[in-house]
Amino acid sequence: MTLRLISLNAWGGRVHEPLMRYLREADPDVLCLQEVTHVAGHDGGWLAFRDGDFELPQRANLLEDVAAILPDHHAFFAPAARGPLHDGDREVTSEWGLATFVRQGLPVIGQAQGFIHGDFPVSGFGEHPRPRNAHGFRIFRPDAGSAVTIVQMHGLRDLAGKGDTPARLAQAHALVALVEKVRRRGEGLVVCGDFNLLPDSETFAVLGELELADLVTTRGFTDTRTSWYPKEGRYADYLLVTPEVKVGKFDVVAEPEVSDHRALLLEIA
Repeated sequence: MTLRLISLNAWGGRVHEPLMRYLREADPDVLCLQEVTHVAGHDGGWLAFRDGDFELPQRANLLEDVAAILPDHHAFFAPAARGPLHDGDREVTSEWGLATFVRQGLPVIGQAQGFIHGDFPVSGFGEHPRPRNAHGFRIFRPDAGSAVTIVQMHGLRDLAGKGDTPARLAQAHALVALVEKVRRRGEGLVVCGDFNLLPDSETFAVLGELELADLVTTRGFTDTRTSWYPKEGRYADYLLVTPEVKVGKFDVVAEPEVSDHRALLLEIA
């Protein structure tokens, strides 16, 4: 049997109905989502993120929205920040971060979660470049009789662009340190997420020390964004594997468009 993994920056559920339909039909064994919203005790629906003159609709409870369509999965939420969304003129405190959904029957036998840039902000979403975290988990595959470690991250966003910086290099080393807390040597390793980096970043050399190789660039994909993203610089999302991972299928999903990012789909044999 194969293990189906999807990694996606969910954009706070902005493209909600197509996103829900896609995830329900794809039915991944493991789902790694970035930019997931959660408002404790809120009855769902829409709120707005505001940053100066910029405003973006956000689901109040994307975490619960996805959990409802994947009832056979365990949900893990790792907030990177806690700040205000808006319901008209009313502020609503929202948590924002990573969510991982793992199908029941795939035991999670190890975990590591932590910040790879900055720390949880005391007030609001924090200053740019805002804090970023990663979540790693080791899963036992009963059908294969072995374990695989999957780590997702959301790389820092620098207002100056996606080029290398000292902060991004430090982030790469922090990510490696988190990986090493949960992974067992000799077992397969997958690292995925919205890196907010260009393909020539020194981050990939750092990850290469773990024998990780990216599937997006090495398999000829040149765009991980959708028509919802009008800017240049079409790389953002990556998925890397070690040689122990037997890749059955890999795709950067162009259709349907469920975010301003494309989903990354991996099937492990």
